This record gives sequence, C-alpha cells and structure tokens, in this order.
Amino acid sequence: QVQLVESGGGLVQAGGSLRLSCAASGRAFSSLVMGWFRQAPGKEREFVAAIRWSGDSEYYADSVKGRFTISRDNAKNTVYLQMNSLKPEDTAVYYCAADSVFSLTNYNSRHYYEFWGQGTQVTVSS
Repeated sequence: QVQLVESGGGLVQAGGSLRLSCAASGRAFSSLVMGWFRQAPGKEREFVAAIRWSGDSEYYADSVKGRFTISRDNAKNTVYLQMNSLKPEDTAVYYCAADSVFSLTNYNSRHYYEFWGQGTQVTVSS
C-alpha cells in the first residue's frame, strides 16, 4: 500500500504561483505513476497532471499546459506540482494520486488510481 501526504495549498491572487508537494511512502520498489487531480465545488474531480515514477514522461490537462509543471524527487519520494500564472478557475481542492502500474490510456482517469491523498485547498482570487 501507498500513503500520500500533500502540502502547499493556500490562497493566492490571480497571476501568482504555488507549489504543491506530495510525499509518498509505504511501498518500495514498485512501479508507480503519480498524478494530480482537482475538484471544484459542484464539479467532478478532473485530471491535472501525471508523471511516471521512473522515466521522464509528463502528462498535462489542456487547461494547465504551459502553466503547471509536475516533477519528482526520487530521493525524497516526493512529487511536486508547480503552478504558475494561476487563474480563478484553478480554484479547487487538489489531490495527489498514485497507482502501481502506468497506463497510457488510463493515467488521466480518476477511477484508475488506487491511492489518494487527503487533498489541499487552492484558492485563486481575482
């Protein structure tokens, strides 16, 4: 099993930046994909970004391409989401997710990920 602990959410003005962190633990030497999802009030949880634990492939939702960057630090077992040029529509609870197998067809589906963090609130004011 995998435990995910998120941090870094907060309140920021439009155009500002935040960096979210997700520390993973509990499963050693497993093939993992790490993803970020977000859920705004009244909306479904949607895919934001994903990265393979091994390898350099990064994947982004169209709505955040060019503004958000997902990265990892293998030594710290931590995945980051750098969010720049934030917009009010980015306001949501952001969740870190993980699974033991990467799927090119399912990485952007919330139903694919087995493990989830508790979520961290990101609020962007206009």
